[in-house]
Amino acid sequence: MRMPEMLDNVGKTVKDDLTVTLKKGDKLSVAAACFSIYAYQVLKKQLDGIDELRFIFTSPTFLQEKAPKEKREFYIPRLERERSLYGTPFEVKLRNELTQKAIARECADWIRKKVSFRSNLTGGNISGFMNVVGEETATYMPLQGFTTADIGCERGNNIINPVNKMYAPLSGDYIRMFDQIWNDKSLMRDVTDQVIEGITAAYAENAPEFIYFLAIYNIFNEFLEDISEDVLPNEATGFKESKIWNKLYAFQKDAALAIINKLETFNGCILADSVGLGKTFTALAVIKYYENRNRSVLVLCPKKLSDNWNTFKGNYVNNPIASDRLRYDVLYHTDLSRERGTSNGLDLDRLNWGNYDLVVIDESHNFRNGGEIYGEDRRENRYLRLMNRIIRAGVKTKVLMLSATPVNNRFVDLRNQLELAYEGNPELINKKLGTRHSIDEIFRGAHAVFNQWNKRAREPPKRSSKCWTSTSSPCWTA
Repeated sequence: MRMPEMLDNVGKTVKDDLTVTLKKGDKLSVAAACFSIYAYQVLKKQLDGIDELRFIFTSPTFLQEKAPKEKREFYIPRLERERSLYGTPFEVKLRNELTQKAIARECADWIRKKVSFRSNLTGGNISGFMNVVGEETATYMPLQGFTTADIGCERGNNIINPVNKMYAPLSGDYIRMFDQIWNDKSLMRDVTDQVIEGITAAYAENAPEFIYFLAIYNIFNEFLEDISEDVLPNEATGFKESKIWNKLYAFQKDAALAIINKLETFNGCILADSVGLGKTFTALAVIKYYENRNRSVLVLCPKKLSDNWNTFKGNYVNNPIASDRLRYDVLYHTDLSRERGTSNGLDLDRLNWGNYDLVVIDESHNFRNGGEIYGEDRRENRYLRLMNRIIRAGVKTKVLMLSATPVNNRFVDLRNQLELAYEGNPELINKKLGTRHSIDEIFRGAHAVFNQWNKRAREPPKRSSKCWTSTSSPCWTA
């Protein structure tokens, strides 16, 4: 019996051993977590000559992930194992050579002729290994993935990555185990077509829209799993049949849906679109959604903007959404400092400040200075009045802030506005954020980095003694 040997994947690599072991007409069977076209590339000569390759994905891969009904519209499954087809993070050097299309095309043609893929359907574990059946029968194990890192061409993230090569009769046991799993339909499902489709996508010509959506997904995919039915807009309220909804552009509709999601999740949101992008109409769609749910809404705005807000809820011939019959209250920012009197038709002395479910603050940067007590009679400023009278008092209040041209002289100005969303109590937001650090620690860290950047930006440039242009004039570095 031939004794097993160890391949340390440094001096002796699996790749080098396979170039000698694999012969024309051999059969290969692999159980591993992932498959990379670059592993095919480095062994192309040997793999093109084998009779067949049977590959088992040891974890569910290329299977349609079942998403709850309420998530489907926004849900995109994670594709980490599937993405390894085009190269793992440790094969970035190979990907940067820009030969992916040619390799993918050759690999797809080879797979169509000689390869079958099956995926583990269950959550059960399957250890990775590889069998060669032919002139020299051998088993390589453990084998985490069929990638250039796992066969010794790249370092990967392994400190050590030894692989044992075993011969008959030990290899016979692994061959029988592979056949038993491969033929068990309760454990395996064929995914060959899905793999070919995935590899084909690497060299297919894609529409610009696809590239855009793919980029957007990769930027925001970590947030998609947090979406649940509780925070998605309830279309049964009929808000999508409203006049205001059907006047919105597509980007405004997307913004309205996103705002509702943020309000339901975090109780607050800032809409910071530029001037002219229709923040008011977007906010009106959000207001209509909450009014359809029998919620009470207050709009706080500068006095100069009150005519607009009053028009959109009034029975006027110049109101384009009069049929929506909006009923929100409108008050001015300065009214928060008043105890009595009438404002915009409302008696401030009798107003039930704590009964508003949603507060929409137009030009919210007017509340950037935070809460303070002033005057001999120790009165609260408008920020504290908003916080204590409306947000903290009475029913749970959500806060939508609109700001196109914010004036934030200090980093803390932004924090003060965001604090309106969580009543100034960090404990109400920390668990929802799911971050390692509290919201206050995040703000302190960001403020410190900002101060360092601001200080550096003000420093005069320094002359570098090591950098000179071709004309011998000195270079300057910041």
